[in-house]
Amino acid sequence: MKQVLITGITGFVGLNLQEYLSKNYKLLGVSRTSNQTLNIKSYAELSVDDLNQSEAIIHLAGKAHDLRNVSNEQEYFTVNTDLTKDLFDKFLESSCKTFVYMSSIKAVSDSPQSILDESATPEPKTAYGKSKLAAEQYLQQNSTKEKSVYILRPCMIHGPKNKGNLNLLHKIIQKNIPYPLGAYENKRSFLTVANLCFIIHELLTHNITSGVYHLSDDQSISTKDLVRIIAEQIGKKPKIINFPKFIILIIAKFGNFLKLPLNTNRLDKLTESYEVSNEKIKKAIKKELPFTTVEGLKNTIASFDND
Repeated sequence: MKQVLITGITGFVGLNLQEYLSKNYKLLGVSRTSNQTLNIKSYAELSVDDLNQSEAIIHLAGKAHDLRNVSNEQEYFTVNTDLTKDLFDKFLESSCKTFVYMSSIKAVSDSPQSILDESATPEPKTAYGKSKLAAEQYLQQNSTKEKSVYILRPCMIHGPKNKGNLNLLHKIIQKNIPYPLGAYENKRSFLTVANLCFIIHELLTHNITSGVYHLSDDQSISTKDLVRIIAEQIGKKPKIINFPKFIILIIAKFGNFLKLPLNTNRLDKLTESYEVSNEKIKKAIKKELPFTTVEGLKNTIASFDND
């Protein structure tokens, strides 16, 4: 079996990717601490020789966007930029041929005014987005024609083992609490982790051109549609209320200080439009994605009930 090295293998995406690839590859994990039983090395233990024995490195590890805004900005650059540089330098020294970097669509924009494709000029506003973009730029500036380098910019990833805004909505609907943001109209792109794993496997097994690729499922949906999908999946009747936006905004601002379920960051996440094009990656792999947006969401919701 050929070996693939995965950083961040104990995270949400890493656990799903490990399960997806384990049938066809020997996997070497890299994390902050080593675990011989699970075949995981620490970053300090990782050597160029480990990469020489690997067909590819999939760099998932990173510091996620902190919605509470309590993180030091430098932490993002230390983890998302400097760690990526160190790993990429080892990659360039080694005989390993493929580097897959999990960046983020936030490296391009925090509040896009149109559907984001790869032609968009990156203008990140947060330390998270800037740190991801800085890592991307280092990879692009130092890549060679002899090696394949893929920079992936996924939108919001969901799936089994993930806890986030989808899980919050699921709990609200499960408790028969009405969704109060019906006055907002939006369109959002999602990415089921199963489609992400499929795309990464395609990059490993086919001769696909190096470059930057935006990742999303095919269809964008509104948050109200998402509420309806969740309700249908768990056998509930969707309850959507159109509270005036100014009242919602006041509550969200109080939520910033009182630790309410709704704050301004979460309000933005639930109500803003954020659409991402996946046309370039689909043309590159020459295949349709295995799961539709709705199928992926239903699979994720079903996993909540099984936790």
